[in-house]
Amino acid sequence: MTLYAVGDIQGCAAEFDALLDAMAFEPGRDELWLVGDLVNRGPDSLGVLRRVIALGDSATCVLGNHDLHLLATAAGIRPAGPGDTFNDVLTAPDAPQLLDWLRRRPLLHHDARLGTVLVHAGIPPVWSLEQALARGGEVTALLSGPRWRDALDGMYGNEPAIWSEGLPPQQRRRFTINALTRMRFCDRRGRLDLQHTGPPGTQAAGLVPWFDVPHRACDVHVVFGHWSALGLKRRADITALDTGCVWGGALTAVPLDPAGPPIAEPGRERA
Repeated sequence: MTLYAVGDIQGCAAEFDALLDAMAFEPGRDELWLVGDLVNRGPDSLGVLRRVIALGDSATCVLGNHDLHLLATAAGIRPAGPGDTFNDVLTAPDAPQLLDWLRRRPLLHHDARLGTVLVHAGIPPVWSLEQALARGGEVTALLSGPRWRDALDGMYGNEPAIWSEGLPPQQRRRFTINALTRMRFCDRRGRLDLQHTGPPGTQAAGLVPWFDVPHRACDVHVVFGHWSALGLKRRADITALDTGCVWGGALTAVPLDPAGPPIAEPGRERA
């Protein structure tokens, strides 16, 4: 049995299929961790969702910002934008089942045996693992229930930029979603900067990648995606997996247990 982690698929169903073949992935024997952003920007979000769901318990997926945007669009909270490519999901005959499955995915997943957490963007430096699980769990519980639209209402926006236990419920959810699904840079006090998307070294003075903030409260290994400008990055405390497949890069899998070298499927040329 091998546990693989795979970066942002974003509707690149053909590359996902080819990557599974290259991995010789066998459901029921192997396990797959997906960092979120299954949908959007690529050509076949519908195909990706159906393929992942068909993997059953062999696949564990957390939600990314594009997945949440799809759910918010389906809920009527914000219309699809000109760059969104998930209309195939919204108009599919099995759309209710697909969206129901998606909204029941967690914001983060923790494997205590491996000492590893799976999340789309990262864990804010001011949160311990226990705090991240609790805060993410609040959103997941609401999103999985009958009032799931309430979890997404007010989701859009960059404030508050810093966590406080006294935040009102809507702002509390917005910070949690932003931190776990959109974060790249922050300052050394843990204030999020959600504007800059470039690689490390191009940010404004006073900002650092979230994983380079000294004395981070979370001390487990974090597997994440979201940051295509960062690319593949492996070190003792993090594994970053977004290698920009939808932008012509590659879709990358990393064997986590047992550990092994990365496996990459080049992105297809798009018109």
